[in-house]
Amino acid sequence: MGFKIFQLFLNLDVILLINLSRIKRENSSRFDFFNIQNMPKSFKKPQRKAFVILHFLLFSTFFLHFQSASAADGKSLFKQNCATCHKPCDQKLTGPGLKGVLSRVPSADWIHNWVHNSAGVLKSGDSYAKKIFDENGGSVMTTFPGLSNADIDAIIAYVDPGDCPPATAGPSKTEPGTGGENTGETKGGLDPFWVLLAVTGILLILAIVLRSTKRALKNVVNEKQGLAPEPDRTIWESFKHWCENNKRIVAVIILYFVCVGVKTCWYTVKDIGVYQGYHPEQPIKFSHKIHAGDNGIQCVYCHSGAEKSKTAGVPSANICMNCHKGISETANPGSKEEIAKIYYAAGWDPAKMAYTGDQHPLQWNKVHVLPDFVFFPHSQHVMVGKVECETCHGDVKKMTTVEQFSPLTMGWCINCHRTTEVKMEGNKYYDELHEKLKKKYGKQPITVAKMGGLDCAKCHY
Repeated sequence: MGFKIFQLFLNLDVILLINLSRIKRENSSRFDFFNIQNMPKSFKKPQRKAFVILHFLLFSTFFLHFQSASAADGKSLFKQNCATCHKPCDQKLTGPGLKGVLSRVPSADWIHNWVHNSAGVLKSGDSYAKKIFDENGGSVMTTFPGLSNADIDAIIAYVDPGDCPPATAGPSKTEPGTGGENTGETKGGLDPFWVLLAVTGILLILAIVLRSTKRALKNVVNEKQGLAPEPDRTIWESFKHWCENNKRIVAVIILYFVCVGVKTCWYTVKDIGVYQGYHPEQPIKFSHKIHAGDNGIQCVYCHSGAEKSKTAGVPSANICMNCHKGISETANPGSKEEIAKIYYAAGWDPAKMAYTGDQHPLQWNKVHVLPDFVFFPHSQHVMVGKVECETCHGDVKKMTTVEQFSPLTMGWCINCHRTTEVKMEGNKYYDELHEKLKKKYGKQPITVAKMGGLDCAKCHY
């Protein structure tokens, strides 16, 4: 509202100044817009009063608007200036938590002086300043001379009551495979195994009843025709009798089951060591969807080895602490308990904001496993081949629990080498080779396979 009033006065002022300019052009004498005594006589006394009043309202509105705007949003000011070292609750970060700060400091004026020049307050010998300086490990507070007293009061008004995150109710129940804890509860419904078993039993009983009914009807017909009744055979004897009289059908059935059996055995053996879709539970419920997807953290920030070595590597707890030293809880259910596991692994005491030295390395469960006789260098594929992480690992940004996206079989790798074109532009390593390959293959796309990507020794040696 104040800004709109300011705009109104500004527009009126511009109109008035335009009129004054016109009057100046019409009057040969020089005059100063802001000196009433020098204004031309044609600019009458009531107009001069209006001019002075308008300018007074203009600048007072301008001052009051920005004065109120600077002190209006204490939360915004806190996030811009204070959130790096303080939290608006009891928890300590680099500096102490600011909930209830007014009950701890000597006075509001003391806070103003401390924020504007903490070093000066310390040098003055202030006992409370020395106390909090010692309690926080001798960390010197950043001064903010640009904050007005009204700004500081607005920040205090926000943090003094406290703005603590609500307590979480614990991990949420999630579906198996999403990375959440399996609570042991199952959805309502029948187990398919028992349904199949019941249907099989019913069909078996129905077959026995129909067999007996068929034999009885056959005997009735034989009796009317004067023929001998059907012999009383057991089920097994009836089966053998049918096989002896239908040898061709029996041979086709046997051949069919042999083929199905061979095929099943072949694919079962072939898939040994192929764990596509494998997503084990991890010691910490780390969500790639939140970190890589929602927060946009790059893969190589945690897996820095992907650009420099054969393996991408698993980040240590110290990498996690780069962010979670200041983030002990989020809005996600169960986050506080999971982040506490990082603190335990890194040997971090969140209450004292210091490392204890008592570390407990995390035992992560490996997801992507290649045989020992396979050589796969991440750096060669990522840096030279410019292969995106998603090509092999899938859209990790949407995965709660990371799973094996690709089969990682020899056939899958060979097919990739046959279809992937080599990105040679801008890579001096390929300059000479590129010219030779262009002469050899002409306008054909140059794939990895055409550069020796199918040689056994490339991956096995």
